[in-house]
Amino acid sequence: MVKIADISLGDFPLLLAPMEDVSDPPFRYLCKKHGADLMYTEFISSEGLIRDAAKSTQKLDIFEYERPIGIQIFGYEIESMREATEITAAAGPDIIDINYGCPVKKVACKGAGAGILQDPDKMVRMTRAIVDSTDIPVTVKTRLGWDENSKHIVEIAERLQDVGIKALSIHGRTRKQMYKGQADWTLIGEVKNNPRMHIPIFGNGDIDTPQKAVEYKNKYGVDGVMIGRASIGYPWIFEEIKHYIKTGKVKDAPSFMERMEACRIHLDKSIQWKGDKLGIFEMRRHYSQYFKGIAHFKETRSALVQAGTYSEVSSILEQAENEFSQVVI
Repeated sequence: MVKIADISLGDFPLLLAPMEDVSDPPFRYLCKKHGADLMYTEFISSEGLIRDAAKSTQKLDIFEYERPIGIQIFGYEIESMREATEITAAAGPDIIDINYGCPVKKVACKGAGAGILQDPDKMVRMTRAIVDSTDIPVTVKTRLGWDENSKHIVEIAERLQDVGIKALSIHGRTRKQMYKGQADWTLIGEVKNNPRMHIPIFGNGDIDTPQKAVEYKNKYGVDGVMIGRASIGYPWIFEEIKHYIKTGKVKDAPSFMERMEACRIHLDKSIQWKGDKLGIFEMRRHYSQYFKGIAHFKETRSALVQAGTYSEVSSILEQAENEFSQVVI
């Protein structure tokens, strides 16, 4: 049984990675429904929380059915991160996660996210300040290092554990790699198999099939895996991995109508949470993923992306149901 502090997550938990503009409540609903054991919110700016910025505070919204749920925060000022931790704790998450992994320029080049990997001492000081300011378990998501010459994750993991984090998720790339190339899990395995480590270690990067999840589980010994991009438009990845672990067999892919049902749920919840205009706009990035691999769907996808009202989207989806319901995927 894998535990983060007193939170039981099962024998080999599957985590939903925090993804900006993706892992919001509508998407998390579907991932939970299809087997995610622990989910994280989109990352939230510490400065935004302190300023009470609407976009940041809305991301604090969590729901009982999502538990256990972690809220992830990022920032470059230690005092701001400490204050943001107190604000985050008031929202009642089960876990507070620190983002030391985001590689995008506007975050990392300010010294936040993966940018802090250039200053491990500050990383440790910040983590200690956050841990000391809350009774909620604190976890960390990070990368192997800033670049090929600074992959100090084995040492950093020990230091973060020493100041009190309760679990560590490691993406198997450096900041310089962004999301390119293949994730290197060898150092993730070294962290997990370091006799000094006693907290759960979760691996992240390139897990896009049940077979790969089991292969990496067996090869590197991680306590669980965190899944990001492979879940976008495909929340079934979690239950497919669980099915494969249990039976050794690959679960049938969701049918067209199952994909359609998930898309409709996502759309409805997106509108409920964000309102008509933003809810419809932000669903546009998901259509191509939900219906990926379906022949002759391009025209329908283009129509969905251009639709501006709920009735338009609904009509296009209904037409697609009639046209593609018998498609075998």
